[in-house]
Amino acid sequence: MEWLTIGAFAKVCRLSPKALRLYDELDLLKPARVDPETGYRYYAGAQLERARLVAWLRRLGMPLARIREVCALPADRAAQEVRAYWARVEADTAVRRDLAAFLVDHLSGESRRDTTNMLELRYAAHSDRGRVRPSNQDTAYAGRRLLAVADGCGPAGASASAAAVAALRPLEAAELSAGNVLNLLEDTVRSAAEAVQEVAEGSTDVGTTLTALLWTGSRLALVHIGDSRAYLLRDGELFRITHDHSVVQSLIDEGRLTPEEAESHPQRMLLAKALPGNAADTPDLKLHEARSGDRYLLCSDGLTRQVPDERIRELLGGGEPGDAVRALIEAANAAGGADNVSVVVADAVPPTHPPVSAG
Repeated sequence: MEWLTIGAFAKVCRLSPKALRLYDELDLLKPARVDPETGYRYYAGAQLERARLVAWLRRLGMPLARIREVCALPADRAAQEVRAYWARVEADTAVRRDLAAFLVDHLSGESRRDTTNMLELRYAAHSDRGRVRPSNQDTAYAGRRLLAVADGCGPAGASASAAAVAALRPLEAAELSAGNVLNLLEDTVRSAAEAVQEVAEGSTDVGTTLTALLWTGSRLALVHIGDSRAYLLRDGELFRITHDHSVVQSLIDEGRLTPEEAESHPQRMLLAKALPGNAADTPDLKLHEARSGDRYLLCSDGLTRQVPDERIRELLGGGEPGDAVRALIEAANAAGGADNVSVVVADAVPPTHPPVSAG
């Protein structure tokens, strides 16, 4: 058998000797032979393929612990794991891209032009028990600045969802600007998580989703965790502006499940993130530019599991916000009403009494 010194092996596989020594210590890439007297490491030519795979995966940014798992799999399974990892990287990058765009606008002075396009919200909200559940664990809220939906779970689910929304209510009277709203919202959601934790009293079975929009006058700050949703209806087109934090959505993102398969998946009700959560369960935060005529929908999954998006688009487009709220809840109940259903609808409109400019 041909032996390669650690230096020669490092040159061929494009890993440094320092990296090879680390991977030896981590049992990720052990040398084929170690000289018992000198302790010098030697590698076999047959180890080059594994070494090159490790190098490529490190260039992708994959953590060493996951690389060890991938290298232990057959080629087809390893390919699936790489695909799943990269899908997650792309999703995380998209979130950072949105934040970068906001920071560019803010630092370039875009946020200082907020007052030139001031709008206000016209809104309606309602939460319904549905046709099957014995109680309502949802909470829906709509106010001059704040729109929110929370879907509680567990024996104290109703209290959990109410506590999460109540923690956000002080934002109605807070000093807001596009420059500080995301920080303010992040701090308030942390308080919401603590409030839910108190309700849970240590139980891991109690939690809640939370999807909320906070109005600054021309922009909406979004906070989202769980599988409640926010939609935008603009020029007759419906856009979902949240991403479900559910087990099946994670499988879809990673290419392991199709949307059609997800509908009947046994874990379709399981959440990947919720409040109170843990340190890794961070909510999505983003700033959304509003236009006059936009209509926003926040809803619990009692609507989206019963009514397809195309039908939601049709019903959302009609009448005043209150009319749309009633139509959507009626549609969910007509489809079986298998869960509590909460709906908030709000229009971005010119102010009823525009501010008078100084002369």
